Amino acid sequence: MLTPPEELTEETLGATLGRAWRMIVDSLEYLPVGWGSHHWSAVEATGRRWFVTVDDLTLRRHSDHEPLRAAYRRLETALGAAGDLREHGLGFVVAPVPTAADGGPLARATDRYAVALYPHVDGDSFEFGPFTSPEHRRATLDMVTAVHTAPASARRPVPVDNFAIPLRAGLVAALTADATPAQETGPYARDAARLVTAHAPALRQRLDRYDALTRLALAEPGRMVLTHGEPHPGNTMRTADGWRLIDWESALVAPPERDLWHVETGDGTIAAAYAQATGVRPVPQLIELYRLRWELADIAVESDRFRHPHTGSADDAAGWQILRDYLEPWDAGSSSHAGRQP
Repeated sequence: MLTPPEELTEETLGATLGRAWRMIVDSLEYLPVGWGSHHWSAVEATGRRWFVTVDDLTLRRHSDHEPLRAAYRRLETALGAAGDLREHGLGFVVAPVPTAADGGPLARATDRYAVALYPHVDGDSFEFGPFTSPEHRRATLDMVTAVHTAPASARRPVPVDNFAIPLRAGLVAALTADATPAQETGPYARDAARLVTAHAPALRQRLDRYDALTRLALAEPGRMVLTHGEPHPGNTMRTADGWRLIDWESALVAPPERDLWHVETGDGTIAAAYAQATGVRPVPQLIELYRLRWELADIAVESDRFRHPHTGSADDAAGWQILRDYLEPWDAGSSSHAGRQP
């Protein structure tokens, strides 16, 4: 995220690091990077550097009525799976540091905010978007393949993908609502509502297509594996010791295409390489399913942002641009997958 959360002070964050990880914090610096989570660089009194991630649990709920503890539990389980993979020899996995209190991957700063601590990693970072070199793409495929083929003993049970689109109910309701919000929630409320309702037919068509593809995925539960969920360039790093895969908060058991669509080239080479390594041939319709869900999830989450109170912050401006990047090209009969940077 581009701006720090207003309801979480650095004093509270520092106290959480001290309580959960026995850390004496000398300084905290907010890092306006990524999308979905907040990030800080932390320096201990000893001079050692750490990377801190804070998640707003209200933004990780699947519906407005879901309790925060459910969102916390999903996040805790996903990050715990990363720790298990790391402990069992997958050295490219950048996993959270266990807390000193209970050895878990997370700590509560407040009821709303969850904190994870990571070692500082020196290396080259990349932006969300297309892969810019075959080497990078293949390195990511190799890491994904290693995760998919990890033995059950190398990971704890994580939830199975239920194929739900977060906040879908609110999006569907908005498609039938009047373009003018019943309540002015902020500077983007009216424009966002009009943009969504103007594209209601196309959104309904995509939701129907997604549901049909979901039925295809559910017909073959035996293909499911542990997946990272978002192995795009922005969630990789290149270090002196090799490539790393970061940001494991979306880990789920799911069809392999949940990861593979990020590295797919469309010419069959990635599918062939994956099939040779695993014996499993990717299904093009499931590549389409996960590409479509990314798109629909972004639209649902960002349109929901503007149905709630907002101030016009830098994050709000970025969310508005995400909506426009997806929906406006549909007027010309095309689709954009630019979207968010998790």
